[in-house]
Amino acid sequence: MTKNKLKLVVATLLTLIFNVLCFAQPITDMPADDTDPSAAILTAAAEKYQVEYPSILKGEEEQTLDYVKQFSTRRRDYLVRMYTRGKKLLTKAAGIFKKYELPEELRVLVALESAYNAEAVSSAGAVGYWQFMDAVAKEYGLKYVPHLTPAAKQKLMKQNRKKAEEMQRAIAKQKDDRKNFDKSTVAAARYLRDRKVNLNENWLLVVASYNWGVGNVWNAMQRCGKKDPSFWDIKKYMPAETQAYVLNFITLNVIFHNYDNFVKNKLEFALPVKKQNRDYESEDRFEENINNALAESMATGSK
Repeated sequence: MTKNKLKLVVATLLTLIFNVLCFAQPITDMPADDTDPSAAILTAAAEKYQVEYPSILKGEEEQTLDYVKQFSTRRRDYLVRMYTRGKKLLTKAAGIFKKYELPEELRVLVALESAYNAEAVSSAGAVGYWQFMDAVAKEYGLKYVPHLTPAAKQKLMKQNRKKAEEMQRAIAKQKDDRKNFDKSTVAAARYLRDRKVNLNENWLLVVASYNWGVGNVWNAMQRCGKKDPSFWDIKKYMPAETQAYVLNFITLNVIFHNYDNFVKNKLEFALPVKKQNRDYESEDRFEENINNALAESMATGSK
């Protein structure tokens, strides 16, 4: 190698060494954890929580989870509105129901019945928070004022508007306990306690009876022919309105029970994996056989 070539090689090596010393990142400056921060953020965002059913609805997951998922997607605004509006009233209802030994899950019926509207009047003439008809209000000791149904009110307005308005003002001045939350909720608790006895604490049938009437539920149970039928056994005999009513009752309870994760879009709508009964004795024998085989193999190899 000539002197000029040797000088060139040495100069190149010195330049490389200089670059390394000047621009190399010190090891002490390297992050202690080489995990990508963006990956951690994505992991947190993707975190999901398994949906959990309230106590009286456990066991209904397989039949209803798909409905709950679809309803919660299509009617999200409604569910948020019902939860937000009902915070105080649902808490109060739960306290009253507890005194009557009723599960707190029944309290969401007030949302389904009237959406917490004291002035609600149904097409059939049911009034107030819990939508009691006149006869039921009387039976459970509520003071009531007969109300015009929306159809009757509209008809009267067409015939004699002045008379209809006078009648409405007269009704508004009178006291109707169905529009008093505490009094009407006590009556609802007493009514539901009676249905609890009538229907052997089958809560989905109790809910169905609130919408359809206990007599109709009894008739459907007889038609079914089973000794102790469930809601699912008699569902096909019910009108579509009652079927939806019961499924909506389940949906509101499930979403309210998992509300924090629901509003954060972290709720996983999937059936839980069934736990299998493990045969620990067989597992112990298997492990023992493996250990014996290994010991025997080692003994053979040492000979």
